[in-house]
Amino acid sequence: MSGGYEGKENVVNIEQSENRLVLQGNEAIVEGALASGCRFFAGYPITPASEIAELMSFKLPAVGGSFIQMEDEIASMGAIIGASLAGVKSLTATSGPGFSLMQENLGFACVAEVPCVVVNVMRGGPSTGLPTSPSQGDVMQARWGTHGDHPIIVLAVSSVRDCFEITVHAFNLSEKYRVPVILLSDEVVAHTREDIILPELKNLEVVERIRPSVPPEWYIPYEDNSRGVPAMADIGSGYRHHVTGLIHDAKGFPTQRSDEIDAFTRRQFRKITNGFCEIQMTKSLMMDDAEIAVIAYGAVSRSALRAIRIARERGVKAGLLQLITLFPFPKKAVDPVLRQCRAVLVPEMNMGQIIREVKRVNLSSKVVKYSRVDGQFITPDEIFEQLLAMYM
Repeated sequence: MSGGYEGKENVVNIEQSENRLVLQGNEAIVEGALASGCRFFAGYPITPASEIAELMSFKLPAVGGSFIQMEDEIASMGAIIGASLAGVKSLTATSGPGFSLMQENLGFACVAEVPCVVVNVMRGGPSTGLPTSPSQGDVMQARWGTHGDHPIIVLAVSSVRDCFEITVHAFNLSEKYRVPVILLSDEVVAHTREDIILPELKNLEVVERIRPSVPPEWYIPYEDNSRGVPAMADIGSGYRHHVTGLIHDAKGFPTQRSDEIDAFTRRQFRKITNGFCEIQMTKSLMMDDAEIAVIAYGAVSRSALRAIRIARERGVKAGLLQLITLFPFPKKAVDPVLRQCRAVLVPEMNMGQIIREVKRVNLSSKVVKYSRVDGQFITPDEIFEQLLAMYM
């Protein structure tokens, strides 16, 4: 493992555990959000993400939280921004068309540095596309969908266990760095059911945003510090707080001063750069002696894992680097794989999006694309056949 994702096995007797459940991916995302302290959800039903809203509508009131079904995804994004500014950890969930509608308000969350988590359960597109079919076509939209230079964190889940654990990480990173976090799932992961043992809440690391340690009259809402992450007061708590979508000075008011604009933009990127070690998460499997490798993410990494096991049984020295963090792109984890292996396969359910990032940092290895865009899942056999051809 590398980065902040440990992937540790829970030391629990399965037969005696009261927290052993069979959940689908969408349900595990809900459990992860609740365990993280999420107490507000606003959303609009959309396939294949609707189960998240349905379960949140049932579970949030039971823990003192609030659920609102909004009139559309634009309003949903606005609602979670407002709730977060008031001090409540907030979540929304959608799929491709809804994610497109969220982009303007997502940009507002970026410029105002509002922590929140947005789940995008990817499906075939563009437009209405293939509502019930898997896809990974929203990867670049997750990074660059809203306009302007902006830092953002994009994570991808591949299993039900990931859905719980990485949702917790998503909230922790969002709160710690005051940034929206995009959690990419897909139709396969969302509707796959697997055994999962939920950890005891007392054993779960949950990060809270840093609130002011000074009296209200001393508070500067966007004051720089060594981390680049300003303390965040809850609106309504007695601290003056000016929020705008315009580029602003340290007090939150719009500015046209070049020095303030430059300092604001660079601080936003610096806070993410400073956290690369825990933000950039990957999982390495059978890479010690690998001569060829697969770099995969999301549901496709499940097929890739099976494929490299088949390859090993046939004498092919294959390994897997699973990307959990897609952006900021984990170059430090990808680069050693490219240097070690003579060929790397990047299978994706799109025309080739993460492969562009892999090729961007590649200096020595052959990088091979394998794409499916027909609404069908990439199987282990397909990946194995590609690996065999690369190995020969």
